[in-house]
Amino acid sequence: MALLLREDDVRTLLPMSDAIAITRDALRSTRPDNDNLPRRRLRLRDGVLNVMAASVPHLGAAGLKAYAAAGGSLSFVALLWDVETGRLQAILEADGLGRLRTGAATGVATDLLAIPRASTLGLIGSGRQAETQLEAVAAIRPLRSIRVFSRGPESRNDFARRMSSRLGIDVVPVETAEEAVRGMEIVVTVTTAREPVIQGAWLEEGAHVNAAGSNRADRREVDTDTVTRASVVAVDSITQAHQEAGDLIQPVHRGVLEWDRVLELGTLLRGEESGREDEQQLTLYKSLGIAVEDVAAARFVYQRAVEQGVGEETTFGAPLG
Repeated sequence: MALLLREDDVRTLLPMSDAIAITRDALRSTRPDNDNLPRRRLRLRDGVLNVMAASVPHLGAAGLKAYAAAGGSLSFVALLWDVETGRLQAILEADGLGRLRTGAATGVATDLLAIPRASTLGLIGSGRQAETQLEAVAAIRPLRSIRVFSRGPESRNDFARRMSSRLGIDVVPVETAEEAVRGMEIVVTVTTAREPVIQGAWLEEGAHVNAAGSNRADRREVDTDTVTRASVVAVDSITQAHQEAGDLIQPVHRGVLEWDRVLELGTLLRGEESGREDEQQLTLYKSLGIAVEDVAAARFVYQRAVEQGVGEETTFGAPLG
């Protein structure tokens, strides 16, 4: 028997505070038997199927997430297996799961790299991913000022009203990306942009940037100046960054960044590398989203669902014989 968990179940069972803790633990792990398969993109007739998988034996779990974007629609699913028995434990609708763990990784990076007193945030993007990005940073730092810019005035105005009400913090829509970024101590970009949406010249000394959107080699959200100004450049997976982090791949190709300067969040969490050394340094986190994070989050949701009697049991995946 496997447990079927819907989007509403996932959101109820996985509050942001838990998502951040789970993601921090997943990224900190150094166990050699962990296995993370970077995202693979398979072409559809008019779109793409994305597949990513991981085995995390110390959590007793393995799983995959797959999502298809085609014909103007998106659909997400995650599967969770027990590593000892090979039994399929859960089938999860995974749109919310992905947004939560992406936001949570930004929360972890912000906690590691933003100055401790940071309380101002500039956000570029007002789509569905932007909600959990803002929610995560607000859980990590006591935000008092938030500005948001996106290309659609109606979208950014609606986002500002909705998130102001949800967080109890004034979220102000602004008319340019530069206005959103200048003077802010934390900056988040969460777009599908092909070309940079922020310029390094706009960033104040001591700012921390989370580039959480575009995850393809031919796309980037931050310009080369942002990357070269950064004293610390971090990712969640170096291996995946070589394939997907256009924000870093393009500066490497231009000879202004070397891969040995790029750190993984895990090494910072374990104290193997040093992060920010003073409040004047600029820091950058390029988010990719890795399957280990998905599996850790799915396992937590499954265990909590079992404890609370949530979900629908299905015979799909029942052992043969």
